[in-house]
Amino acid sequence: MSRKVAVVLFNLGGPDGPDAVRPFLFNLFNDPAIIGLPGILRTPLAALISSRREESAKANYAIMGGGSPLLPETRKQARALEAALGERAPDDEIRCFIAMRYWKPLTEETAAEVAAWGPDEIVLLPLYPQFSTTTTGSSAQAWAKAYKGSGRVRTVCCYPTLEGLVEAHARLIERTWKAANHKGPVRLLFSAHGLPEKVIRGGDPYQAQIEATCAAVAARLGGDWDWRVCFQSRVGPMKWIGPSTDDEIRAASAAGLALVVTPIAFVSEHVETLVELDHEYGEMARSAGCPAYVRVPALGVGAGFIDSLADLALAALDRTGVAPAGGYVCAGWSKCPRTEGAVA
Repeated sequence: MSRKVAVVLFNLGGPDGPDAVRPFLFNLFNDPAIIGLPGILRTPLAALISSRREESAKANYAIMGGGSPLLPETRKQARALEAALGERAPDDEIRCFIAMRYWKPLTEETAAEVAAWGPDEIVLLPLYPQFSTTTTGSSAQAWAKAYKGSGRVRTVCCYPTLEGLVEAHARLIERTWKAANHKGPVRLLFSAHGLPEKVIRGGDPYQAQIEATCAAVAARLGGDWDWRVCFQSRVGPMKWIGPSTDDEIRAASAAGLALVVTPIAFVSEHVETLVELDHEYGEMARSAGCPAYVRVPALGVGAGFIDSLADLALAALDRTGVAPAGGYVCAGWSKCPRTEGAVA
């Protein structure tokens, strides 16, 4: 029997032009998952932060043409995933929808679109392989609040060691380094967006899942790769998880090591890859005397990655609730959202 299946892709979102930068920043900092204050305090603080950061953020987006490429990149992934799902389940009518957390198409808009379509089944699929309360958790809560339509809902909460994800990262690292044609000692940096330490201490499994992804990719690479896990994008006065990407860049440069830097938590190109990794950290490495700085692209629409997403989306239809994919077990973290008995 044919089913109507909606696969909803969660992502962060990004401003589509200069005028969208400030409201995007406001939406970001007004999220209680980002700033855990009561609304009466959080909202004016978000307005202040977004005002103060608007010009510097605009300068970063100007490097990319004035806006974020995240939505166009995510649309490409949605089209590729829809095609892969169509091949695997030709008897079902499957559509991919995009729900961005902080800019258009916002969760509320997409929830109304999905409800109007009237699906029988819904798979919530984050484009964040590693779970955090600040990303997938926030997106899932927003969806639960906004969606009023039909369909059984299940959520893929994470897939940090999914076979296709690990394989796609390993092959892309190998191809990029080979194309660089650099001889000499090299260090591989797995760079992920950082979080304040207090978020992890509060039971968020994000850092552990990042480390699990990196270890799995390094094992798949084999050989004698010298590798490190590091974290970027620190803001504010709080202590963040480490080591920081900039510290690791300086340390490797001082040791005379070339660098291969791969965005391990970002599956699409956006400001943190195209500006932070390519421009800011690239310049830092050159200034520090790094023999070579090579940045591995984000996974994008690589066939192995998209195929693995299609497989896990279809596998999720056989269960209910919230569960990880790829055999990952998240233990000992109080903020893990896994529903008891739900196994992908």
